[in-house]
Amino acid sequence: MKLKEAAKKVEDGIEETLTYMEFPSQHWLKIRTNNVIERMNREIRRLTRVVGAFPDGKSALMLVCARLRYISGKDWGCKRYLCMKYLEESGCHVA
Repeated sequence: MKLKEAAKKVEDGIEETLTYMEFPSQHWLKIRTNNVIERMNREIRRLTRVVGAFPDGKSALMLVCARLRYISGKDWGCKRYLCMKYLEESGCHVA
């Protein structure tokens, strides 16, 4: 059965999978998910669909880079995703 192989993979990766639990519990949901990255990818996908076809890879890259610059300059690109107060309380080094 292939279930033995699947169980072995889960068992081997359990420690790595639960790494997020070393952080304060208030951060667990935000570390476990990648909503910020997914939102950026949706935004880039939307823009590339509007354009349709690109003449070459450089023009597609320029569009993506322009959008990322725009996002980084707006409010939702400047917000902190995690509250640093909880990391400082837990004794983690905050840069």
